[in-house]
Amino acid sequence: MEDRYAFLAEWYDPSAALLRRYQLLYYPKDGSVEMFDVKNQRVFLRRTRYGGLQQRDLFVGSQINVFSRQLKLVEYGDQYTANQLGSKKERTLAMVKPDAVSKLGDILEMLHAANLTVTKAKMTKLTWSQAADFYKEHQSKPFYSNLVQFMSSGPVVAMELMGDEAIVAWRRLLGPTDSAVARREAQHSVRACFGTDGVQNAGHGSDSIAAAAREVEFFFPSTGSHGPANTAQYTECTCCIIKPRALSQGLAGKVLNSISKAGFEISALQMFTLDRANTEEFYEVYKGVVTEYPNMVSELCSGPCMALEVRGSDTPKTFRDFCGPADPEIARHLRPATLRALYGKDKVQNAVHCTDLPEDAVLEVQYFFKILDG
Repeated sequence: MEDRYAFLAEWYDPSAALLRRYQLLYYPKDGSVEMFDVKNQRVFLRRTRYGGLQQRDLFVGSQINVFSRQLKLVEYGDQYTANQLGSKKERTLAMVKPDAVSKLGDILEMLHAANLTVTKAKMTKLTWSQAADFYKEHQSKPFYSNLVQFMSSGPVVAMELMGDEAIVAWRRLLGPTDSAVARREAQHSVRACFGTDGVQNAGHGSDSIAAAAREVEFFFPSTGSHGPANTAQYTECTCCIIKPRALSQGLAGKVLNSISKAGFEISALQMFTLDRANTEEFYEVYKGVVTEYPNMVSELCSGPCMALEVRGSDTPKTFRDFCGPADPEIARHLRPATLRALYGKDKVQNAVHCTDLPEDAVLEVQYFFKILDG
């Protein structure tokens, strides 16, 4: 029999103010999907090929987009799916320490190659007391004070990772705690490449399921409380968004590396999953002006995106030039070294959004880092 995975999915219907439930079926052989309306017991979507979904996107808690409907996968639909896709799936906390934040692009590429999916991410600067609280289990150890001092010395990037046996997989990718040992025993690990010693060792990884749950909750609270603050500065900056399709294709690391190599500073970073109302509000300036507006909205709310505050000299203009023309085909002819020429597909899936008007730069950064993260 042909492989088929089943999930229970929820969609909030804003026009009816109702939470609708569907059984979603995914066929990996041809990437097709089928949906059944649970309440009305009828076919909602006949089996149709849909290129916007990959098997790695399918796990309980994931937010996916199927033909412009933003669905949340809340349960496995049958035991076969739970056994095949759910039995090995784990979440873990990965933290890039202050000494390796400049290498975040390389680390994201290593994560993608290891089939670990970044489901949440945030750049933050821990206070001394936050760092002390995070590492309180090491309180009696001689390195504790140095560790807390170092972890509160500059920005860190916290990430929730999802993948098969993610806890072990990320710790294996990190390498031994002492960077010198890592260089001898695991030459291609994160700590071997970017670490200095046993404290300044590039990254942190949860060591158990219980620790992962506590540490993910520390940075990304599931309750109404707010985790550590983002690092946005709102001065001499512009907004960049790595769009959902580029993110799902594993291009975030390459984009970040290109931005850094061009001399720009990434001073804030966070992943968001936008609903249609937020996206329409953010893109309102393009409504009735750009013919691609409806498709631009659908693309930006089709899955997680990564928002950046980018700083530099005359940033709104210089960064917009660096992104290149909105149409990647034109960009490849005229400006082949620009972000959209390198990583874009078409005028809608063109890898990144950047602020077009200098007067909107701070407003766009504030929209993500003050309003949405408020």
